[in-house]
Amino acid sequence: MTKLSKRELKISFALSGVVGLRIFGLFLITPVLTAYALNLPGATPFLVGLAAGVYGFAQAALQVPAGLLSDRIGRHWVITTGLLVFAIGSITAAMAQGIGGVITGRVLQGMGVVSGSIQALAADHSHDDNRSKVMAIIGVGIGLAIIMAIILGAPLATIAGLPGLFAFSALLSLLAMALLWTVVPRSVSHHVFSAKYDGKLRGVLLNPPLLILNISVFMMNAMLTAAFVAMPLLLERQLDMPLHQQWQLYLPVMLLSALVMVGLLRRVTSVTGSLHMIFLCALGMGLALYGFSIAGRSHALLWGVATLFFIAFNLLEGILPSLVSRLAPQRARGATLGAYATSQFLGAGVGGVLGGLVLQNLGLSSVFAMAAALTLVWLPLLWWCRSMVMMPQHK
Repeated sequence: MTKLSKRELKISFALSGVVGLRIFGLFLITPVLTAYALNLPGATPFLVGLAAGVYGFAQAALQVPAGLLSDRIGRHWVITTGLLVFAIGSITAAMAQGIGGVITGRVLQGMGVVSGSIQALAADHSHDDNRSKVMAIIGVGIGLAIIMAIILGAPLATIAGLPGLFAFSALLSLLAMALLWTVVPRSVSHHVFSAKYDGKLRGVLLNPPLLILNISVFMMNAMLTAAFVAMPLLLERQLDMPLHQQWQLYLPVMLLSALVMVGLLRRVTSVTGSLHMIFLCALGMGLALYGFSIAGRSHALLWGVATLFFIAFNLLEGILPSLVSRLAPQRARGATLGAYATSQFLGAGVGGVLGGLVLQNLGLSSVFAMAAALTLVWLPLLWWCRSMVMMPQHK
C-alpha cells in the first residue's frame, strides 16, 4: 500500500473542502426543512417531501451529461458552472413566498451538478492504490460538514429562518468555487472520445458490477432522504426533543460514525473486501430503519439505531465511490462517476417523494418501515455482485 504524497493530500483536502461547503449548505436545510416548510403557504406533507427530494431528480437528469462534458473540456469548468447554478437556486428558494417557490429553487439547486466531476477529479489526481484513502478524506469532509450543518441548522434557522439558510447556502457555493480554482490544479487526464469509444459507453455503464453499485447508492440515498423527511418529527414527538435541541443526538452519533469510518476504511483495500463491507452496511441501514419504526418512546433503542444508521451510511459514502472509480475505465471515468451520481441523486428524489407520500397517508412510523423494506431488493443484488467479482481480474 503506497503512502499519500503531499500533492495528493493537498488536493484531497481541497476537494473535501469544495464538497464539504456544498454539502454543508444542503444539510443546513435538510434536517429543518420539514418542520419549517409545513408552515409555508400551500404546503402539504407530500409537497414538503417533494421539496426535500426534488433536487435529486434534477441532479439525476444532468449527471451523465456533466460527466461526459468533464471528460472532454475539463473538470474545473463543469464544477464551476454547477456551483453557480446551485447558488442561483439557493437565492431563488430564499426569495420564495410559498412552497412552490421553494420547490423551484430546489430544482435549480439540483441542476448545479458537480458530484461526479469532483469524484472524477479526485481520481485523476490520485494513484490507484491511494484512491480509497483519497475518497475516505473526501468522505470525512462530507461527514464533518453534515455534523456541523445539523448542529448549526436549527439555531441559524431560528435567527434567519429558512430564507436565511438558503441565502447562506448560496454564499458557501461561491466560496467552494474560489477554493477549487485557487488550490486544486486542473486535470490533464481527460480525453476526447472517439466515435468508436462512444459506441462502447453504453456497455461500460451497463457493466453488471457497476450497475449494482449504482443501484446501491440509489438505495442508500433513498433511505437517507426518506428518513430525514420523518426524523425531525420522530425526535420531537417520541423523544420530546424540539428541533433546536436535536443536534444533541446527532453530534455524538455522527462523531462516532466518523471515527468508525476512518478506522475501517484503512483496512478495506480490495474489491471483494469492499463488497463485503457494503453488504454489511446495507444490512445495518435496513435494521436501523426498522428499529426507528418500532422504537416508540424508547430512548435507548432510538439512540442505538441512530448510531448504527449513520455508521453504515458514512462507511458507504467512503467505499462506494472509491470502488466505482477503481472499476471504471480511465477514459470513461467522468461518465461512469456521472452515472453513479445520477443514481445517487435519483435515490434522494425518490426517497423524498415516497417519504412525503407515506407520511401523508400512512403516518410517521410507516416512513421508516418503507425505507427499511428497500433492503429486501438491495441485499440479494449485492450477494449476486459479490459472486461476480470473485474473479481474479477484480481482486
